[in-house]
Amino acid sequence: MRVLVCDDEALARMRLKRLVERCDMEVVAEASTGREALASASRLHPDVVLMDIRMPDMDGLEAGAHLTRLEPAPAVIFCTAFEEHALQAFRVHALDYLLKPVSEADLRQALEKVRALNQVQLAEVQHRMAANRPRQRRHISARTYRGLELVQVEDVRYFQADQKYVTVYHTGGSVVINEPLKDLEKEFDGLFVRTHRSTLVALHYIEALEHGGSDGGYEVRLRDLDVRLPVSRRHLAGLRQALLNRN
Repeated sequence: MRVLVCDDEALARMRLKRLVERCDMEVVAEASTGREALASASRLHPDVVLMDIRMPDMDGLEAGAHLTRLEPAPAVIFCTAFEEHALQAFRVHALDYLLKPVSEADLRQALEKVRALNQVQLAEVQHRMAANRPRQRRHISARTYRGLELVQVEDVRYFQADQKYVTVYHTGGSVVINEPLKDLEKEFDGLFVRTHRSTLVALHYIEALEHGGSDGGYEVRLRDLDVRLPVSRRHLAGLRQALLNRN
């Protein structure tokens, strides 16, 4: 099996790489951050990712959830020095959890567990992991022609649904994701507000609520963006309250 090792400490990566090789498996890449792990996994398609949990920018739990969007998605085994992360790891249904310093016997057993799974069983583990991702991700991931593309949540202006897909409009452009708008609304409550049945807008970017849209109704004007988004009567009161709470 092909293994990717992700840890922000070089010595920890070196030790894990040595243990993997003693298990007669190949380390195809190393990464020091969750972002690096996602980029390498998107390019190299490892079978397994050994993932540290406590890392800067993007922790291992969030990175592990993003990895489930790859096709084929790798199995994720968390490795950490902190026992309190065990519950979090199993809540997202990681395949296994190893406490540092990782022993060769424990690592071999975890890797053999991956080998023993068939594709259907592995897909079910990955599905549960994606469904139980940590609350309020710091990044949105989308599969594009460039691979797995990450967008920082703080850069998202608004989400707009069209049937089963949602377009994410952000400072650098837009990407399409396959996530229900209602799930995004629940996850990012307090950061985004529903303005229409098909639109979820970042509170931080709302510059004004204005009357006099094309149908005589209300619309929101976004900061640094030449666009007006309609506000439905159903969501007007909730939007006004959210804007009051923001101020």
